[in-house]
Amino acid sequence: MSELILVIEDEKEIQDLIRYNLEKAGYRVAVAKDGDSGLERLFASRPDAVILDLMLPGATGLDILKDVRGDASMQDLPVLVLTARSTEMDKLVGFEQGADDYLTKPFSPRELVARVRALLRRARPTPSAGKLTAGDLTVDTMAREVAEGGRKLSLTRREFDLLAFLLQHPGRVVSREELLRKVWGYGYLGETRTVDVHIRRLRMKLGESGRAIETVMGAGYKFVSEAPVEKR
Repeated sequence: MSELILVIEDEKEIQDLIRYNLEKAGYRVAVAKDGDSGLERLFASRPDAVILDLMLPGATGLDILKDVRGDASMQDLPVLVLTARSTEMDKLVGFEQGADDYLTKPFSPRELVARVRALLRRARPTPSAGKLTAGDLTVDTMAREVAEGGRKLSLTRREFDLLAFLLQHPGRVVSREELLRKVWGYGYLGETRTVDVHIRRLRMKLGESGRAIETVMGAGYKFVSEAPVEKR
């Protein structure tokens, strides 16, 4: 069965545009026209991905993001934020609350479909070998679990993928553009600030181990640890 995409958007023309293009691409689409009904439908239908407008009647898009990321069963749900706001601060707030991607109205329907396809592709579990360890940090790529000093950490899917990718390439400088391609899953290079926000959140969650993720000015990031990264 094709993936179900929930669109929470109050503008009828945009609802219809999104529905038409996603259904044409082979997806099932459900629509909610305000935040309250959108939140109710989200938890009832458990969609495969959400397209979420920030400016909604009732509960706002940020309210919905907080509720979604605060629920353990929804932390990995791919969320594409869609809004008329275009300032950097608005985007950063969305990412801080757990959005995976961002599109500003007006948008290209082709790009929207490409973004949704990339989000769903990254959300599918992929076989990977064993565990990665570096000092007190352990990443189980099969169980998708992370522990630091024996303490289990709660990471979003995007944060987990970022960490696993950096550990799989220890000591190598990885550009923001490469992270967008390899971790986000698409070649869109216009919002490299997205990577910075996710790296900052990841460092905070990792505690002392977060220091191993170094910023290389003008180049990107690299994972450097006194203990070598071991693969088991």
